Amino acid sequence: MAKFHLDVNLHFSYTDESGKVTKGSAVSSGTDVAVVMESLAPLGGGRMPSLDEVRPLAEVLADKGVSVTLSGPDGNIISLGAVDSPAPQRLVTRSPYIKLGKLGALVPLVRQGRRKSAAVKLFPPSTPLPLLPTVRRKINRRITTTHYTRGGGRPRLIFVQDAAAWTGQIPKEVALAGENTTIGSNPGSDIVLEGLDGLHAEIRHDERDEYVLVPHGAVSGSVAQSGPSVLRTGARLQMGQWCLAFFREEFADHGRPYGGRSGGELAYERPQFDPRTGRVERDSSRGVT
Repeated sequence: MAKFHLDVNLHFSYTDESGKVTKGSAVSSGTDVAVVMESLAPLGGGRMPSLDEVRPLAEVLADKGVSVTLSGPDGNIISLGAVDSPAPQRLVTRSPYIKLGKLGALVPLVRQGRRKSAAVKLFPPSTPLPLLPTVRRKINRRITTTHYTRGGGRPRLIFVQDAAAWTGQIPKEVALAGENTTIGSNPGSDIVLEGLDGLHAEIRHDERDEYVLVPHGAVSGSVAQSGPSVLRTGARLQMGQWCLAFFREEFADHGRPYGGRSGGELAYERPQFDPRTGRVERDSSRGVT
């Protein structure tokens, strides 16, 4: 339920340094405020606010049940507050409370902002031209493997959200900092999740610097249905209502190719000597051996 009822009928004007006058209005009879400007020149005259600066204002307006829509001569530019923001736009704005307007109305404003400031970054930079291939063939590459610091690459579990439930916020993640991480409903578990067995699963950091899932309850997803599984970046663990994904930076991963992701041609890595342990390191992407 809306917390405010606004009655607004405001007309204003802006005179720039050259004496040019720009008129506008702000009108509301309820909870939706419509701000209309006959020209966007005043908005490009100073530093444009970034999306990081706009998000807190949009959240406050939404909490009050109020929306503010800014329009120019080419149509709606942006709406803040209690708005219905489509999911694709949340990837750009990272907020469910910001709704972008017509592209034709946004482009002139972005162009003005680029001339004055680099603060507005709604679109990625253009691709350099010409588009020429940079591939060199017949290069003798030295075969390497990853002998990075043990436990490196920021190994972590990220709670997966589907598109319908995603609010634009960064999903929760849990770092795998210890040698053994327990998951279950037991209050003493490292990751406590309701609805699971007391000790539902463990993730062990073994002597080969691998992170191994050891299930005690039902675990599905992109891992073995029973028995231990070596985790690779992108692996999904479905436990009851909870879905988590394992990630580790590729430079510290022991899968293919020689310190990269698992998979690829021939499906098996050439054994590599590890000077840290004095042993030959073999591919372990198919499980614990």
